Amino acid sequence: MEETLFSTTVKRPLADRLRPKTLDEVVGQEQVIGKDAPLGRMLASGKVGSFILWGPPGCGKTTIARLIAENTKLYFEQISAVFSGVADLKRVFQYAQERRANQGIGTLLFVDEIHRFNKSQQDGFLPYVEDGTIILVGATTENPSFELNAALLSRCQVFVLNRLNEDNFEELLQRAEKEEGKKLPVDDEARSFMKQIADGDGRYILNLAESVWNYAKSGEIFDKDSIVKIIRSRAPVYDKGRDGHYNLISAVHKSLRGSDVDAALYWVARMITSGEDPKYILRRLTRFAIEDVSLADPGAVVQAIACWDTYERLGSPEGDLAVMQLAAYLATAPKSVGVYKAMHAAFDLARKTGSLMPPKNILNAPTKLMKQLGYSEGYEYDPDCEDGFSGANYFPEGMQRVKLYHPADRGFEREIKKRVEYFDKLRQEKQRQKGMKNE
Repeated sequence: MEETLFSTTVKRPLADRLRPKTLDEVVGQEQVIGKDAPLGRMLASGKVGSFILWGPPGCGKTTIARLIAENTKLYFEQISAVFSGVADLKRVFQYAQERRANQGIGTLLFVDEIHRFNKSQQDGFLPYVEDGTIILVGATTENPSFELNAALLSRCQVFVLNRLNEDNFEELLQRAEKEEGKKLPVDDEARSFMKQIADGDGRYILNLAESVWNYAKSGEIFDKDSIVKIIRSRAPVYDKGRDGHYNLISAVHKSLRGSDVDAALYWVARMITSGEDPKYILRRLTRFAIEDVSLADPGAVVQAIACWDTYERLGSPEGDLAVMQLAAYLATAPKSVGVYKAMHAAFDLARKTGSLMPPKNILNAPTKLMKQLGYSEGYEYDPDCEDGFSGANYFPEGMQRVKLYHPADRGFEREIKKRVEYFDKLRQEKQRQKGMKNE
């Protein structure tokens, strides 16, 4: 019996086949690599220094580093901080030194996920960057200000790459269709959905497009539901301990402060669906209730504690509604930082005035000696005074009164402002009357 041998040619992944061959083919990063952009000018000058590429996954960090090495005739060396250690770094540095000494060729060292190297490992780059052994190009999805040593960061420029938008995705899909020689078998809604779910990641949308071509039967056109079945789910790019976490909670705070209830609900939902602990969100919202809403709506902190308590009793997902309710309440509540500013002003004044004693007349005198020293002498019990207000001085003797609290003219604080102004006016009148008696 004749045996037939079958040979199958395995094509390279679509994303790899479409990897840009020139910087002009890189999508969505003109602000960095354009002719008039910083990196573009650096290349045009022929003098490339060490730099950090900061951007989300799939935006082109590795591709840009490789193309720059090709444009500058540098030897391209790539390592990942996830899989490399001190021994790997020593090997790279040794080879770079030998390459420069024997062949006169410089080395561009591309370090992916550079933020994952610890402090001592990052310090290890310094002498080789300074003496020109390597041109360091680091790639990170995290804020370099937080994740990289100041010494290393001071020797590198930082270029911020954009997450890709829908126009960029459309360009990539058209390139993919040209490469495959056929249209992507999806309807308009599904095509738009693919761009949304890609979440700024060019590599992802190309991999998704390749899956669509692999799954589709001849003549079949996929709709949105078909795409959902293929991808199942795509977790948003979010790390609870890092930059994404702080960006989203910042967006929540700013939306609440700007009284944009819809945006606030959106960002809170983004955090919850990304896996954030709702208790953390509740903690931040409670702080917002006393810092940004404060006495403009004294019910805000009551609502915060009630929603927090409700979540503790129900848990997720039922308790998530309490988180959203609190966000909606705070976003629509009047805002005031009067007490917040008063707190800092009071702290500053307390530090400046040191250990000044309170007036003796407002101090208790439980002993005979304290009475002899004048403690409690002349104290006026306010509830027994006319208007329930004595107008006495409660600041240290010899110290001028200082206005610390300035209530806003909105929300409940408008009523508080009236009270403060009433007592200020009454205090002045009481002091005037006391002055007349003393004359």
